[in-house]
Amino acid sequence: MEGSSFGRCLRMTSWGESHQKAVGVVLDGLPSGLQLTSEDIQREVDLRRPGRSEISTPRREEDMVEILSGIFKGKTTGSPLSMMVQNRDVDSAPYEKIRNIMRPGHADYTYRLKYGFHDYRGGGRSSGRETVSRVMAGAVAKKLLEHLNVKVIAHTTQIADVSVEKTPSIREIEENSRSNPVRCADPKSADLMIKRIKEIADGGDSSGGIVEVVALGVPYGLGDPVYDKLDAVLAKALFSIPAVKGVEFGAGFSSADMRGSKMNDPYGLKDGRVVFESNNCGGILGGISTGTPVVARLAVKPTSSISLKQKTVDVGRMEEVDLGIEGRHDPNITPRVVPVAEAMMAFVLADYCIAGGLIPERFTK
Repeated sequence: MEGSSFGRCLRMTSWGESHQKAVGVVLDGLPSGLQLTSEDIQREVDLRRPGRSEISTPRREEDMVEILSGIFKGKTTGSPLSMMVQNRDVDSAPYEKIRNIMRPGHADYTYRLKYGFHDYRGGGRSSGRETVSRVMAGAVAKKLLEHLNVKVIAHTTQIADVSVEKTPSIREIEENSRSNPVRCADPKSADLMIKRIKEIADGGDSSGGIVEVVALGVPYGLGDPVYDKLDAVLAKALFSIPAVKGVEFGAGFSSADMRGSKMNDPYGLKDGRVVFESNNCGGILGGISTGTPVVARLAVKPTSSISLKQKTVDVGRMEEVDLGIEGRHDPNITPRVVPVAEAMMAFVLADYCIAGGLIPERFTK
């Protein structure tokens, strides 16, 4: 199965399926001498771990990170770094019952068409379970970016028809987005979001939302025109996250309603250097980072598995049937996309920083 590797100088290859023994990732291209512990990885993985709140799947995975190679005495060796977590709380029985029934909104039918034979349990390779591999890789990328004082943080700005009431500051995002299960920086909006998720779930349905991810301290000059523009590669990385159906940077789709005089970011001078007086470009112009915060937003679709009856086809008997899905599923996947979005943006930025020589081939301290 192709398409499991990503990156140029820094490269990740994820492996594993939802109901196999484990999922993991191999990172190649890391500099040697980077101080890194399992706690650094675990801290990020815990943010996406299932079964932690009343609005997430009841599947309870410990997700204890195991580092298999690439670290010696608390530092990277420069050889491939391999990490994994076990799949322990697995119940495949519900999937055996519907193995020939194509679940609407899932990749069952497309995987069947392309591969013929695949692991259908829990979505197999297309499951959101795969994203734990990305979070492990992103944790390492964040450690690399720390040496450049680059910080990546994401938060939920919308759940269903409930949006944050005001644009939060970076401080509010840092202080509040980890303190509630929807990962929202505005506590009042977070309470409304939780209530809305429950209301929709009580009706047997699911909901979606919007995640914003921001990178601060990004050096100017990252990005390689024409086909490796920074926003183009970031878009690929963010679109590869399961359930993401839209990505925008800066003003994004709202720029279609703007005049050029409003969309263009004016230049000014501050302390003898050129500065941007606004950031509608989202930190990227011509595919190259401007030095201002890189800002992206992701549209996350409603969770595909719902208990409401939906029309589908049993391909074993080749007849139309109605399907209401049983099992353990998130009523809204948006909060768990937050750490994955951080991971993918951090990984791309770290990759570009290595390519540009901003991160050394080895750390000596």
